[in-house]
Amino acid sequence: MENFIAYNPTKLHFGKNVVRRLGKAVSEYGDKVLLIYGQGSIKRNGIYDTVMQQLVGIGAEVTEFSGIRPNPVIEDVDAAARLGRDKGVDVIVAVGGGSVCDSAKVISVTIPVTHSGWDFYAGTAKPRKAVPLITVLTLAATGSEMNSFAVVQNNRTRQKLGWGHELLHPRQSFLDPQYTFTVPRDYTAYGIADLIAHCLEAFFGEGDAPLSDKFVYAIIHEAVENGKPLLENPRDYELRARIMYAATEALNTMTFNGRRSGDWGVHDIGHVLSLLYDIPHGASLSLVYPAWFKFYKNKIPARIAELGRHVFGVDGPEQTIDAFESFFKSIECPVRLSELGIGKDKKEEIIEVMALNEVSGEHHRIPPEAYPELVELFL
Repeated sequence: MENFIAYNPTKLHFGKNVVRRLGKAVSEYGDKVLLIYGQGSIKRNGIYDTVMQQLVGIGAEVTEFSGIRPNPVIEDVDAAARLGRDKGVDVIVAVGGGSVCDSAKVISVTIPVTHSGWDFYAGTAKPRKAVPLITVLTLAATGSEMNSFAVVQNNRTRQKLGWGHELLHPRQSFLDPQYTFTVPRDYTAYGIADLIAHCLEAFFGEGDAPLSDKFVYAIIHEAVENGKPLLENPRDYELRARIMYAATEALNTMTFNGRRSGDWGVHDIGHVLSLLYDIPHGASLSLVYPAWFKFYKNKIPARIAELGRHVFGVDGPEQTIDAFESFFKSIECPVRLSELGIGKDKKEEIIEVMALNEVSGEHHRIPPEAYPELVELFL
């Protein structure tokens, strides 16, 4: 097992009606609030009113920035940061799923500076401080509510990148499973695929970490056990709670302790597909992971087989691949690009943008000359 430092400063409020404590939490940081949210679903399902009641109750001066996209873009981040800077905000409240949380993280470190948030991704700037961030989660998927990572895309440079820094940790996060009751069936499924993919990125990272492996098995098993029942019973509190908690634990560093790194090769490819075709993040991962397994089944057969044995009770890499593919199909997630209406004529375009984004993996490196073979497996 490798040496590691475990650090997670996010205070997590989990359960029914925990947002009743939001006002008190916000007041710890100030009264000038930048409220960030997405395309408006929180106004239709009543979450917006509940949050505003909390903010009004503490006499907060609220500035709103709405319209964050499911695949967030740097232009929105920079526009929100300018607004927050002009208003002199003390604290950010982000209400939404992973795209809103990720955007808010980058906004939090961009408000104190005058350059674009993309400079942090390009490596030409480093954050020195951040406006305190509080998240109210409405979608179980990314784990962004309790980690220090954020993904944003730049359409001008045709890049979608992940970046991490300890300043990106939310100060506090509020998770009420009731807030996910109205998430559509497809996005509920994509969130399940996303949390499984986070576990897999950890599992196939570099280093021998037996206890972290057991965390991976348990979290994926939780998703497999409850995923399909949840799609059939979307307003079941217990099922929503189990998936929501699993998604948080899948990417709050717990599954990475004892390793040198995760892998992230599949996420690299998924980001390219989302960038090019606006595919939901979780859907991009469910179609790439079976292909990645097939690409590596003769290179790391024992590792793939070990995963299948512990999660599905099957024996062998082929059986493991079949089990994951069958599960993704059972929750109606795509396992081929053709299922999304994207044909083989896009192969060269995908390879070109993979090269531009330097798609690889932290541990299992994907050489550019292997791109055509891998892409063929998920078309």
